[in-house]
This record gives sequence, C-alpha cells and structure tokens, in this order.
Amino acid sequence: MSDILSRLPEVRGRYMEDRDMSAMSWLRTGGPADVLYMPADPDDLSDFLKGCPEDVPILPVGVCSNMIVRDGGIRGVVIRMGRGFNGVEVEGTSVRAGCAALDAQVARRAAEAGVDLTFLRTIPGAIGGAVKMNAGCYGTYMADVVVEAEIMLRGGDVVTIPADELGFAYRSSALPDGAVVLSVLMEGGKGDPDTLAAKMEEQLAKRAESQPVDDLSCGSTFRNPAGFSSTGQADDVHDLKAWKVIDDAGCRGLTQGGAIMSPKHPNFLVNTGTATSADLEGLGEEVRKRVLAHSGIELQWEIMRIGEHSGA
Repeated sequence: MSDILSRLPEVRGRYMEDRDMSAMSWLRTGGPADVLYMPADPDDLSDFLKGCPEDVPILPVGVCSNMIVRDGGIRGVVIRMGRGFNGVEVEGTSVRAGCAALDAQVARRAAEAGVDLTFLRTIPGAIGGAVKMNAGCYGTYMADVVVEAEIMLRGGDVVTIPADELGFAYRSSALPDGAVVLSVLMEGGKGDPDTLAAKMEEQLAKRAESQPVDDLSCGSTFRNPAGFSSTGQADDVHDLKAWKVIDDAGCRGLTQGGAIMSPKHPNFLVNTGTATSADLEGLGEEVRKRVLAHSGIELQWEIMRIGEHSGA
C-alpha cells in the first residue's frame, strides 16, 4: 500500500485510497489509483495543489471516456472532477461550461437557449477533456468555438488563457504541464432551438447507424492519418481515414482476449465484457503493426494509455 495519503494536505473534499479505476473507466478495465481525490470546489482544489508535494504525480480526469487505465493501476493522485465543476451558463451566444460538464449536456443546454454547439452532442466525455484533446466532429472542433479557458496551474494559481495561446492542433492542445482545466468560455452561432434539437437527433441517428454505440468503447481509437487544413487548423474532411486503413489491413473484427476491433466500425476498440486493459492495448498495438506492414502508415493513438502494466 502506498504511503502517499499520509503526505497529502487536509481538504474539504474526499480522498479514497487504492481506488479501483475500472468502475470509472468507460472500458470497465484497469487497476487501482494510489489515491483518488474528489475536490469540493475550486478553492479546495487550489489548497490541495498548494499543499501536495511536488514529487507526487497528479492526473486530473473527468469521466474517463478517452483512456485505457492499465492493469497495474496509477501511481500518485487521480483528481476526479465532478460536482462543483459541472455548471453551464449561457448569456447571449456565449456559453461557459465547467470542466466536468458533459459535452452532450453543454450541447443541449446551449441549443435550448438558441446557441449552436451541436457538434458536441455526440462526443463522449466532458468539456475539460474536450479542450485538452481539441475534440470535434462534423467539421467543427473546440478550437473553432473556444474563446478562453480558465486553468489552475500545478501550484494552485488560476490563470485565464485565450484560445490562441492554447496551442490547438489536430486532436491535441498545449496546456501547461500539470494544469487543470476549470472552465471554458465558448461562442456559438445563433439558431432556432427546435431546429438545433432536430439537428442533434439526426446526428445521434447517424452515429447509431455506423458506430457501436451500445458497446464498451472509447470511440475512435486512432487519429486519422491526415488532418490539417492549409491554415494549420484541424479539418474533418480527410482523404485518408483511420478506419479505412485498418479495414484494408484486414483488422475489422480482429480480437485479442476479450478485446475486438468492432465489426461495425473498425476504428472502435471494444471490450466484449471479459477484456483486460492489456488485451485492449495489445490489440491496438497489433493493429498498428499490421497497418504499418500493409500500407506503411503509422497510426497514432487517440485514446490515452495511462498507468502501469500489471506486474510493473
């Protein structure tokens, strides 16, 4: 058992030692975190960061919708952003959302107020992760709507960073090391609430037709091999798609243990119910190997892999 807990400051939030991460992961796999910390509010989080020893690793997470937690677990402190960080406020066409607000929730709340952030409706996860990964679909990315992000630095201080300093790129950003996204200010277009609601229903139906929405999955496993417009911004209109090169390499339906590349959409890595994190990551690496051998393309993971391998 780790002795990290005894070195952490007193907080108003909650500490949980040796916390099973599989219950939090969308893939339902993974080992324990040494300590899970659930801050009560931003002030509590600031006090924690100011008092946390610098040699203790920290990892902020939302709903764990885009990560494989390895079977050996996570050393240090996992910060679970939840209540106190999930507010959504709309004023005119501006929307401020807390880091733990679900993408779908933000899209719905905005649409009800006549603001078009509908691209968020089908993106799994929370707004904090969406900023970190520059999430997007249907040709729109977070980089297109973010005005500024409120960030808490590793030392506990809060800064506001404008969008042009966040380093947005294809499926990535350049947040400071150890920083925690607190909230994001976004600007959407005007729209009729009923029209926006119908648009989101169409998107959900389209997704259900082509993606295994009822399976244990984190969505797209690998980034599309190409993905930049002439201005350097992410662009969803690619000549080359990850699913296509995976399919061409014969990896649709490929399995390892309880993991499978979805027969419905071969860029979706799925836990059939018995997979370990090692099965999932191992299958992903096998797909990368086969695609490289078949087409010379080196796929890049979109899903984060965190923690230690079992027995490490």
